[in-house]
Amino acid sequence: MPIAFFERSWDTYHTIVAHDLMEHRALTSACARALRQWLRDRPLTSPSSFAGPAMVDLGCGDLTSLAPLLRELPLGSYTGLDLTASVLPRASATLGPVPYPTHWQQGDLLSWATDGPPQRETPHQEAAIDVLHSAFAIHHLNDDDKEVFLRGARQRIARNGLFLWADVFRRPGEAEAEAKRRYGDRVLSGWSPLSAEQKRQTIDHIQALDHPADRAAIQAVAEASGWHWQWLWQGHHDSEALARLTPA
Repeated sequence: MPIAFFERSWDTYHTIVAHDLMEHRALTSACARALRQWLRDRPLTSPSSFAGPAMVDLGCGDLTSLAPLLRELPLGSYTGLDLTASVLPRASATLGPVPYPTHWQQGDLLSWATDGPPQRETPHQEAAIDVLHSAFAIHHLNDDDKEVFLRGARQRIARNGLFLWADVFRRPGEAEAEAKRRYGDRVLSGWSPLSAEQKRQTIDHIQALDHPADRAAIQAVAEASGWHWQWLWQGHHDSEALARLTPA
């Protein structure tokens, strides 16, 4: 999420996660299953395969939900990128010591995608990124920028790579304004652990900064950008969901 939300409303974010208001628990479990299955099925055909996969986490936040899983994974490296620089030391502390190199980068995910693939030592060397993960970050891009992001990310991922995209989405054919109204009603009526001020801040954030993608439309855009798309998990509110993208 953008800088202002985290800097001013850190307690709100942690309350949302702690009380599972956005179904982080089920989402994290679905993500873990997908990663473990991909690791089991991954062909060991290149030097990078034997070294362990390189993972990039776009909008990593403070890793409150993902850190326990990351400590278990046999990664070759992990890079956490977030727009908010002050969250990166928190993420590092939350993750703690792991047996692979970690890198922390301040930046925005659209610039990351459009910077182009990493330099290769030989013409046939695969792109360095094996696993791409992003949770509740890409919905801050408008539809045009989502398309640019998907094209750029496709160029940066390895041939047998995996992209797990967790986010809020809107129903097929649902207008963005309606999706925001529906989510705001959910915050007002169901998010009782938040104070009235925290609810107001959350709804203001949704109205000003969120652009949840139409589920059917974004799948079509992704497939036109060179991805296979599979829905792995969908929450109980026709909003939160997890998609598995692999290079076509």
